[in-house]
Amino acid sequence: MHKVLIANRGEIAVRIARGCRVLGLQSVAVFSDADRLARHVRIADEAVRVGPAESAQSYLNIEAILAAAKLTGADAVHPGYGFLSENCDFADAVEAAGLIWIGPPAKVIEPIQSKTSAKAVAQAAGVPTAPAAVVDDFEPATLDKIAQTIGFPLLVKPQDGGGGKGMQRVDRREDLLSALQTAKRIAASAFKSDKLFVERYVEHARHVEVQVLGDRYGTVIHAFERDCSVQRRHQKVIEESPCPVLSEAERAAICESGRAFAAQVGYQGAGTVEFLFDPLERKHYFLEMNTRLQVEHPVTEVVIGLDLVVAQLRIARGEKLGDIARGKLTQRGHALEVRIYAEDPAAGYVPQAGTLLRATWPDVPFVRVDAGFESGDAVPVYYDPMLAKIIAWGGDRDEAAERMKAALRETTVHGVVTNIPMLLALMDDAEFRASAVHTGWLDATWGSAAPGQGEMLTDSAVALLALAGVGGPLAQRGGGDGAQVAARVPDPWDSLAGFRLSSKGAA
Repeated sequence: MHKVLIANRGEIAVRIARGCRVLGLQSVAVFSDADRLARHVRIADEAVRVGPAESAQSYLNIEAILAAAKLTGADAVHPGYGFLSENCDFADAVEAAGLIWIGPPAKVIEPIQSKTSAKAVAQAAGVPTAPAAVVDDFEPATLDKIAQTIGFPLLVKPQDGGGGKGMQRVDRREDLLSALQTAKRIAASAFKSDKLFVERYVEHARHVEVQVLGDRYGTVIHAFERDCSVQRRHQKVIEESPCPVLSEAERAAICESGRAFAAQVGYQGAGTVEFLFDPLERKHYFLEMNTRLQVEHPVTEVVIGLDLVVAQLRIARGEKLGDIARGKLTQRGHALEVRIYAEDPAAGYVPQAGTLLRATWPDVPFVRVDAGFESGDAVPVYYDPMLAKIIAWGGDRDEAAERMKAALRETTVHGVVTNIPMLLALMDDAEFRASAVHTGWLDATWGSAAPGQGEMLTDSAVALLALAGVGGPLAQRGGGDGAQVAARVPDPWDSLAGFRLSSKGAA
């Protein structure tokens, strides 16, 4: 392996390029017309255009990506996460082109893409699963059987989907049919498959995932667990490692379940096995497996001291896990990760687009930033609006949270509205600090409101105030709450100084 084409964009493409640099490998970025001047293009050693802004014609265009690899002489492809990272056809096409696929082979990905077939793998590996059933029809007799065998509450899920799309919680038998119909419609649109299944809904569950690594020689290990329970609408907001509510025996059990599942399918590369943990019954249940790197992988990296991207590259070029991990992995301290999004939490988390007039990332001890954008970069409307990830490490959870707060206060983003005030508010939330959270906690606690969002000025107003010379309060706060500034900043229209229409202006 000498040159790696990165079939992705944003912060993960930057992250992979840096991993390549550690091993002395050349990196090739691909970009759409919308990303022509993007940071991942500037970071890589080479860059090739793969199509128009729309992802279907660029980052999802297998032929264009393979053509870019051929043009640049790349001999390996790293898919990152999202886009084509779990696409069997892409994995097959890469290997058919004589290139190294940095990930599990298609024969490993395929049997666990469907949630129902993945459950069968879990059961074969002796991994606990929650009661579930495939829904082949919506006849009353079928729905009655589901109600009797699984009970309520239950969750309706697309078989071939992910990211929480289409999932519907059902608490009563009379609501089951409408929930199935809604899920079927969403699944058909989002995943081109309307197959559904239902499973027992675990109240107040924690979302715990196990990082696994496997080499070409049959060795599979776990790299401990992460907790991703702070979510809004099934989308992760805060991630941490280790999980703060597990006993050592529970940690050992859930990590072994993750390893056993991965070993059952002969896993190669880095992957994540996800579980629901029931804090009342103190049991864990298999959820799904992601056959790729996760957004939240840095919290694992900083507590175990292993570069997972470099590990992926070394596994792909044929090295043994024993040489890569260098002995038994251990956890040290605690890490938290937050995702900085160009979105407006006060307006239903609507994605934002625009140019970053200013992006200042924190420079705080024991804090790491994985950023895909810098000042002057454009945030396109076509893709996920994540700008960066901030990871804070501490000797314990409280220390990590305090360092995260300091880091967020040093983060300034002007040009788009961000979720930074929300993240700051969450860091101080009493229930979060006590780790008394679950997957439905954020939605239940805040509902349609957003923590940290008061009456705020938009970034365009901030820019106008700066041009008008009205910058006192902004300067005092150092922009520390990101793109938004408290509305107590004076309004320039309150002053008539310099105003002209057809007579002398007021003083």
